[in-house]
Amino acid sequence: MSTKIFCDIADLSSIKKFNKKTIVKGFTTNPSLMRNAGAKNYKSYSKQILKICKNKPISFEVFADEEKSMIEQGMKINSWGKNVYVKVPIVNSRNELTKGVIKELNRKNIKLNITAVYTSKQVEKILKLINNKTKVIISIFVGRASDSGKDPLPELIRSIKLAKRFKNVNILWASVREPYNYMYAKKIGCHIITIPPSIIEKIEKFGKTFDQLTIETVKTFLQDSKKSKFKI
Repeated sequence: MSTKIFCDIADLSSIKKFNKKTIVKGFTTNPSLMRNAGAKNYKSYSKQILKICKNKPISFEVFADEEKSMIEQGMKINSWGKNVYVKVPIVNSRNELTKGVIKELNRKNIKLNITAVYTSKQVEKILKLINNKTKVIISIFVGRASDSGKDPLPELIRSIKLAKRFKNVNILWASVREPYNYMYAKKIGCHIITIPPSIIEKIEKFGKTFDQLTIETVKTFLQDSKKSKFKI
């Protein structure tokens, strides 16, 4: 099974550039990325993105914190395009499982990207709430988990195994930290990995030998020392 690469970005010019790349099969966004990209109006900015990305799947996140409002936002976001996935966090800010939101939106056949997931136990809870037809992405924050000094891979591998009985569920490796994460995602059979643009560009350059890397590194150090006019 091949692991699909999604681009994690909200900047319009970057989306234009990466939407043209065949290596990129979809996009993910979040309120932080949207804010950093300069979005002032969430709906109008999202619709600008959808004018560029018309066919590839793209996730837009709800930002309400109450069940009723999250469902309302999810339904509105879903109406923006056929390629839209509604991103819903696994819990709200009070650490309450967003059970009602997931069940209701899934019941309405709305494609979901359930985010901020860290454990296979959380994945088990999600799988008990959904049907086996409507598409669901479960985003596991591998990088953020490893930033805290924990090994996230056992949880990710268990989650992939749990999802096998659901043909409509894809496990997504989120918060990528280095290009090699993509190789490991392929090795363990992770369905999707969402990657920032700078790391996607490094993946496109895969294939250099260690000898090539050695000489490139030596030349770079040499050039920098000449530019600095260092003397000993």
